[in-house]
Amino acid sequence: MSQNVAPTRALACIVLVALLVASCDRDSTTTEPVSGALHNHAAVAATSLVGGSGNELVKEVHSVAAKFHSTAQAERAGYAADAFCVEAPGLGGMGHHWVNQSLVDPVFDPLNPEVALYAPDKNGTLKLVAIEYIVINTGQSRPSFAGHPFDIGGTPVPVAHWSLHVWLAKPNPNGLFAPWNPDVDCP
Repeated sequence: MSQNVAPTRALACIVLVALLVASCDRDSTTTEPVSGALHNHAAVAATSLVGGSGNELVKEVHSVAAKFHSTAQAERAGYAADAFCVEAPGLGGMGHHWVNQSLVDPVFDPLNPEVALYAPDKNGTLKLVAIEYIVINTGQSRPSFAGHPFDIGGTPVPVAHWSLHVWLAKPNPNGLFAPWNPDVDCP
C-alpha cells in the first residue's frame, strides 16, 4: 500500500499546482491601497478594470457586501465557516471562507455572492476582505462581472465551475479580481 502513496501525493501536487495556475489573474492592473483600511473604497472609486456601467455594479456589490462586515452577520445570512484559512506561499492568501451552500448553483447573481472571505486584522479579529462567486458550469456561457470573465475552476467544488474573487474590503495589489492577495496571510 505504501508503494501507491508517492504517486498519489505527486498527482495531488500536480492537480493543486494546475488549479493554482488556472486561478491566477493575469491582469496586472491594480488599485491604490488605502493605508490601514480594510474598506477598499479605492477599488470602488478607481475600477479601471471594469469601466462604464461596471463601476456602478462594483458600487452596488460593495453596498451588498456591507451586510457581511462581521462573521455573525454572515451566519445570520446563511453562511457557514470553513475551518481552514487559505494561503499559498509566494502567492498570498484568500483568508477564511464563509460559504452559503444554497447559493452555489449555475446562476451568477452579483447581489448574492456565494462566499464571504475574512482575514484577521492586527488584533486577530476576523474582518471582511472580499467576496467570491462560484457558478456551476452546466454548459452555459462563462459568466463575467461587468465584462471581467470568471476564472475556470479555482475552488474545491467537485464539479465543473467558474469562480471570481472581488476584493471590495481589502486592497489587493494584484487587482480587484485576482484570486490571491499578497497582503492576506493566515497566522
